[in-house]
Amino acid sequence: MGVSGSGKSTVAATVAERLGWDFAEGDAMHPQANVDKMHAGTPLTDEDRWPWLEVVAGWVREHLGSGTPGVVTCSALKRSYRDVLRAPGVVFVHVAGSADLIGGRMAQRTGHFMPTSLLASQLATLEVPGPDEAHITVAADRTPDEEADEVVERLGLTPVR
Repeated sequence: MGVSGSGKSTVAATVAERLGWDFAEGDAMHPQANVDKMHAGTPLTDEDRWPWLEVVAGWVREHLGSGTPGVVTCSALKRSYRDVLRAPGVVFVHVAGSADLIGGRMAQRTGHFMPTSLLASQLATLEVPGPDEAHITVAADRTPDEEADEVVERLGLTPVR
């Protein structure tokens, strides 16, 4: 979880690969209307997000129900959004960084629908996970490999290498 540009997709894919787990990119689950809205520089509303969060939650429920471990990315910026995704066995990994760091990353990437202009609204919306939420926070100021190593270690997981 985290704001766009934090590196959550890269770190999540790396973690999933190391563990041999399923991986899904939550952004790919957005309806086209959401993608178009963000691409145009318009922040999503809660009403825009609820159906998308239900799709992501469906992926989580499917994996939990079948006992298939997986990693899915989702901004999950508000506690109420995480409440939709929360279930026994779900741990949120918050990839956190400064506005300058993330903004610089966003300015360098190509082919993503989220413009840098929406970073401020994402940061304003972000509610960091509370102590009562199953989560860890990793700093986004290192390489994705270093961040993935930290996630695997802190969650006590065993790589398949």
